[in-house]
Amino acid sequence: MKTCAKQVKQAKKIKWWQLSLIGVGCTIGTGFFLGSAIAIQRSGPMILLLFVLAALATYIVYDALSSMTSADPQKGSFRTYAKKAYGRWAGFSNGWVYWTSELLIMGSQLIAISIFAQFWFPNLPLWIMSSVFSVLGIGVIITGVVGFEKVENVFGAMKIAAILMFIIICFLALSGVFPDVSAERSFPLTMEGFFPEGFKGVWTGFIFVLYAFAGIEVMGIMSNELEDTKQAAKAGRVMISVLTIIYLLSIGLAVWISPLDSFSTDESPFIMVLQQFNFTVITHIFNGVLIIGGFSTMVASLYGITTILTSLAEDRDAPKIFAKTGFRDVPYYSVLVTAIGLVGSIVVALLLPDKIYEYITTAASLMLLYIWIFILYSYHKLIKITKFSEIKRWIGIGLLLIGIVGTLFDQTARIGFFISFGFIAIIATVTFFMRKKWH
Repeated sequence: MKTCAKQVKQAKKIKWWQLSLIGVGCTIGTGFFLGSAIAIQRSGPMILLLFVLAALATYIVYDALSSMTSADPQKGSFRTYAKKAYGRWAGFSNGWVYWTSELLIMGSQLIAISIFAQFWFPNLPLWIMSSVFSVLGIGVIITGVVGFEKVENVFGAMKIAAILMFIIICFLALSGVFPDVSAERSFPLTMEGFFPEGFKGVWTGFIFVLYAFAGIEVMGIMSNELEDTKQAAKAGRVMISVLTIIYLLSIGLAVWISPLDSFSTDESPFIMVLQQFNFTVITHIFNGVLIIGGFSTMVASLYGITTILTSLAEDRDAPKIFAKTGFRDVPYYSVLVTAIGLVGSIVVALLLPDKIYEYITTAASLMLLYIWIFILYSYHKLIKITKFSEIKRWIGIGLLLIGIVGTLFDQTARIGFFISFGFIAIIATVTFFMRKKWH
């Protein structure tokens, strides 16, 4: 996603529909391809309602961010707006919370593509696969592969094409085109069928649906490159609408065709459905697309993390050494810190292979939602809004809080909550002492 931002910055001014297409391709990632399996397990068919609610919350946040961008375009986007609204402490803490969230998201993506690769190499431990992809990712950053930004567009198109292929195959199966394939409704039309784990299951699954929309805050940064920044809101509406339709169709078909107890974090729900159809060749192709798309998103996050850290250093909100660059303008010290974060993900994957993806994904999602809530508070502080916009803002805050609180009612997700809370506590403590230094 962050490579996409870099790509737009290097280009000339773009039109709103180009920004929408870039956003669609870059937002679809491992959070959707694998994280949705956890939400399906817990919420069953009600996941479709959760996607609608998540889309609404995402739109409200993006609408607030685009309004601030239209009124006052800023390179730092939400970090700068937080600083203007509440002071340097807000910009400092928002920057570090975002950096931490992206570090966790990067770890989540690393684990996800390693799980995809285990489809071909089931006997290789997760930590070995993670090590391989980490080395490849760091290598891409250090060597500065020419044209990688253009390749990102191809990867984005491949992900969208893969989802559309899945949707078409499922519709053909439901239509009876494949005589040897059974594609009937897999759940009963009862309360238990719609709520397999009760209301609590729906609530605890919400955080993973929100995670599928992660990345809209970067759309705010890219909005500065629009020919007319006032069209940022339109670009966001189109992007979120297209994402929602794609998500609802693909997930809806998967839930309709496959029993809920067959979904797990051991493989993508889409691979599981294709295996059910016995389409061996298509299944392997789809898995390859997931690995390529997931790897591209992970490397984009690597770029993003190093860029964010360099930006913090340039703003004197991080040690100056992280702003230094070397050969091909690579910020080697920032890359070193990123590499340490990857090593941490690998160690955790070695120690906790069973639930590692769920732990990291929950923590990453929560850190991002904290940023989204702060965007809505900055919006209230900086923009004179109507009564309807104020109501809409509180609806957005309410939906995000529902997603956050829901993690406390699940034993596994609760660990992710405390991981995120620990990071917030550390950043808050550092911010407290830095305020004294600033004064």
